[in-house]
Amino acid sequence: MAYNIADLFEHTVDAVPDRLCVIDRDRSFTFSELDERGNRFGHFLAARGIGEGDHVGIYAMNSEQWVTAMLGCLKVRAVPINVNYRYVEDELAYIIENAGLVACVFDQEYTERLSHVADRSPALHTFVHIEDDSGLDAAGLLGSVPFEEAMASGSPERDFPERSGDDHYVIYTGGTTGMPKGVVWRSEDIYFALGQGIDALTGERVASEYTKAEQAAASATGLVFCVIPPLMHGAAQIATMSQWFIGTTIVLLPKFTAEAVWDLIDAHGVNAILITGDAIGRPLIEALEAEPGRWDASSLVAISSSAALFSQSVKDRFLERFPNLVITDSIGSTEGGFNGITYAAKGQKIEGGGPTVDPGRDVVILDDDLEPILPGDDRIGRLARSGNIPLGYHNDPKKTAETFVEVDGTRYAVAGDFARWTEDGKLVMLGRGTVSINSGGEKIFPEEVEQAVKGHPAVFDCLVVGVPDERWGQRVAAVVHVRDGHSVTLEEINEHAREHIAGYKVPRELHLVDVIVRSPSGKPDYPWAKRLAESGEQLVES
Repeated sequence: MAYNIADLFEHTVDAVPDRLCVIDRDRSFTFSELDERGNRFGHFLAARGIGEGDHVGIYAMNSEQWVTAMLGCLKVRAVPINVNYRYVEDELAYIIENAGLVACVFDQEYTERLSHVADRSPALHTFVHIEDDSGLDAAGLLGSVPFEEAMASGSPERDFPERSGDDHYVIYTGGTTGMPKGVVWRSEDIYFALGQGIDALTGERVASEYTKAEQAAASATGLVFCVIPPLMHGAAQIATMSQWFIGTTIVLLPKFTAEAVWDLIDAHGVNAILITGDAIGRPLIEALEAEPGRWDASSLVAISSSAALFSQSVKDRFLERFPNLVITDSIGSTEGGFNGITYAAKGQKIEGGGPTVDPGRDVVILDDDLEPILPGDDRIGRLARSGNIPLGYHNDPKKTAETFVEVDGTRYAVAGDFARWTEDGKLVMLGRGTVSINSGGEKIFPEEVEQAVKGHPAVFDCLVVGVPDERWGQRVAAVVHVRDGHSVTLEEINEHAREHIAGYKVPRELHLVDVIVRSPSGKPDYPWAKRLAESGEQLVES
């Protein structure tokens, strides 16, 4: 039985063809209508000689065209490649060359930047632009075809060759450090690792490739789910597909503002939203608190967060406003898949300094000798997963060998996160070893310090990094964005932080900034914070 992403979507189309599938601004499409558009784009690609294993870049903000292009690729067994729309030319050139793109779908406003570096992949021969009001000459500079013209040239029929669970699905991830890396998954593996082929709550696998479609058909109406992070981030792509598998209506947000999200919740009766921690959650709740009567948000019943820290103080504010709200916080990675999930409760205490979750299936913690650390043993080790894991990194055998290791016949994904077990078998996520701080031999993980600092009422956002220290090797530095109308001192932050973390972990210096630099998906830019702290910029003397 082939668990192929395109097949799984089509099974849901056949189960609920007339249910609303996607809403993008003033346009909406049913499952059968979006399926037809995906067919058309797939046939357009096939007519250009694009098919199994070929890489097609999608370089655009969230839109129906983004997901249609993705579906069209998958239908002809081509591989959609997510391209960060914030890339400067050097970064764009790198991913075009590294991925070996043969085609690129892009927002028209990016025409000039793309035209300057398109020759970095000799195989890149097809361009399709999503029209906007930029007025840039995509056809003249790149020979690009307007998206709707490309669609019109393709057949609406679903008459593609048989697909396989071995078909590739690639997600480029920048993580917190280094150049973006293309994580190569088999379609079947990513479905079971991230796409809800294994239930996140029960750990049970689906009975067949039709299970989710049958669940969709059994429900009279589907949920309405708003995808807030950009689709060029893997969490948003997988959340969209996994929700579609169960017949959910997806509402797309082109560009994040808190006000725009509440507008969509009000206008479309959104039931659930996907966020990436505080980077989205904090401005959302603050906008609602600032104008409590502006929106009807009564339809909202669930918030799912992943990929970035979602602090308890922000969760508490949502639960104060929505007492019956279901908040789930998931941890995982593009390389490692789903690692665990927890439900938020108001006033919940943080165990051990980091997010504490019920572990997912096939999750282990490995010691320095790559031996499993058993629950009940509180040693810190490296978080790992076996079972359905990626094949490796595209064009990077060295990094593949470092991350995907085999121990006694079992292959593990070891993505670089550190964790430990609680006495009752829960998983405490401590953070990336690449950004951990070594102070006097003690290992300090930024996320646990950030969690404590963010609980201070004057702190809007923060990152924590290590800076050189003559005595201790490194000391903890906090880069903090203070809430408007507030002020704070290092002593005040530390007095608060000591209630939650050990004294050796509290910040020894404070840098105040107007904004914390993060990716569009909310991931922290630790190299930026480290450069700023090491330079002594915005240092507040105690």
